[in-house]
Amino acid sequence: MAGRPPSNPVKKVPIHLQSSQNRLLIKGGKIVNADGMSDGDIFIEDGSIKEIGRNLIIPGGTRTIDARGKMILPGGIDPHTHLQLPFMGTKSVDDFYTGTKAAIAGGTTMIIDFVIPAKGESLIEAYHKWRGWAEDQVCCDYSFHVAVTWWSEQVKAEMETLVKDHGVNSFKMFMAYKDVFMVRDNELYEIFEHCKKIGAVAQVHAENGDIIAENAKKMVSAGITGPEGHEMSRPEDVEAEATHRACVLASQVNCPLYVVHVMSKSAGNVIAEKRQQGCVVYGEPIAASLATDGTNYWNESWRHAAAHVLSPPLRPDPTTPGHLMDLLARDDLQLTATDNCTFTHEQKKFGCNDFRNIPNGVNGLEDRMSLVWEKGVQDGKMDPCRFVAVTSTTAAKIFNMYPKKGAVAMGSDADLVIWDPRKTRTISAKTHHHATDNNIFEGMTCHGVAEYVICNGRVCVDEGQVKVLQGFGNYVAREPYAPFVYDSVKERDARKSTTMKPVQRSGFDGEMVSKAQAGIQNMKISTNEAPAASPQMAPNDLHLQNNNVEEGSRTPSGVRNQQESTFSIAGGESNANPSGNANPTGNAKPTGNTSPGSPSTKRPSVKLHAPPGGFSSGLW
Repeated sequence: MAGRPPSNPVKKVPIHLQSSQNRLLIKGGKIVNADGMSDGDIFIEDGSIKEIGRNLIIPGGTRTIDARGKMILPGGIDPHTHLQLPFMGTKSVDDFYTGTKAAIAGGTTMIIDFVIPAKGESLIEAYHKWRGWAEDQVCCDYSFHVAVTWWSEQVKAEMETLVKDHGVNSFKMFMAYKDVFMVRDNELYEIFEHCKKIGAVAQVHAENGDIIAENAKKMVSAGITGPEGHEMSRPEDVEAEATHRACVLASQVNCPLYVVHVMSKSAGNVIAEKRQQGCVVYGEPIAASLATDGTNYWNESWRHAAAHVLSPPLRPDPTTPGHLMDLLARDDLQLTATDNCTFTHEQKKFGCNDFRNIPNGVNGLEDRMSLVWEKGVQDGKMDPCRFVAVTSTTAAKIFNMYPKKGAVAMGSDADLVIWDPRKTRTISAKTHHHATDNNIFEGMTCHGVAEYVICNGRVCVDEGQVKVLQGFGNYVAREPYAPFVYDSVKERDARKSTTMKPVQRSGFDGEMVSKAQAGIQNMKISTNEAPAASPQMAPNDLHLQNNNVEEGSRTPSGVRNQQESTFSIAGGESNANPSGNANPTGNAKPTGNTSPGSPSTKRPSVKLHAPPGGFSSGLW
């Protein structure tokens, strides 16, 4: 497209760095892709994979890495990070340098971060601001999603510009953070429509912001101000309800939907059910929801509890991580991320007297690969191919970077991990590469270690030693209409087109009724005369009409008007005077004949202005 930067622009790197690792041979490893495993050697030159096979003829001066007994995987892709994010009166401490350095240390070779404009801020200006923060800091390749935090014709136009000129093909909406980032259902519907029109993937943070705001006030009023109040104000149902609502809204316009940070069993089950119904929806559990739980909020140490605060929160049900891993293993959930948004203890202390002021966010970038291997592969829930799919390949396909990213294949970018499945590592804030002083996975021991990590052909982790180069990463522009996503959308559109057809009829086969007759229930009629029987009306029907039912509540065919109440404001069905007006005393006295069917037993007439319950003003 015109004005579009190349999908993987060449960054100007000093010549001595290019020549020192221009060629690389990885020999003797087990190549693992999402669709299978094979033995072979890999020759890398100029940042891409040139050849795969056995007994390769390679130029002199090529560095060789012995990968015997190890696996060669596509580099991890983390599609959900927040580096140096301005949030809740502070800024996340992992910037684009420390964050991508930590990512590489754990085997992740690309991130997709989020541009989050303030309400009223231009999406284009926010995008350029985030690009400026990242460009000279990133150690690995990166890209951006853009959040839609307000809705207008300007935003609509800027979304199109971001797709056409800046390689953005995904937009995120918040259903939480009321009065800050949250958008309403009618806006969501329009945004989903527009995302589909421009070939983008719609993402949602699924929580009911209105309920959360009210619950949080109740918690504080009840004296619950600690980190446990965060989870108690955002219960599992609140996440599941919003997830279901987002799926329903997106399904109406057949917009592909991506639910970020799935944190609960209920929300995961909603996504699984909607996928079975044919909805184009993807679910993203994160390292935190797969490896720890919300019992930490009740820890006696405020510091420990506050370190785990993120939104949606971790769930106190300790079976949640295992359940989400089961869903992930069988493709009911599709890929993993981290929602990496780190804050120090001093920053978390902003909420020491009120959990609503604790900056939301946890770590995960460095530990995701090892945690998913431990909880998934090591525990026997998935094989190495599925591990590659959920940590790399599926993200590359959804966001239209495959097979340049997410695959070990000829022509793919040389973003690779040489993985030792037998080696173990123990996670600790003392040894991690993040800028924060806490780690929610503290003390966990994991199998699976990235012994070598290669980014764009450059060895950035060498026998466990991290050797990153600041500013080395490239911005990756992404085309719209990702085939992995939009092929399913097209199929669903085609199915709908075959079912959404009117019924062909020969004509109207009943008695025509005038508009005036059809609206007869709006007329106020008061008469003492019983209606005459018609040939179509049975005697019992006539008796029912005479028995305390005014003429205005019936259609010409004698069918009871379902909007007419049988309740009388006069205190009883027979308590009405002959004029049809209620007795001012409240005790209506019968006059004359009060036998059943007598005109004097009529209820007072009530003119109906609106249906029971009033008119609906919402989207539904």
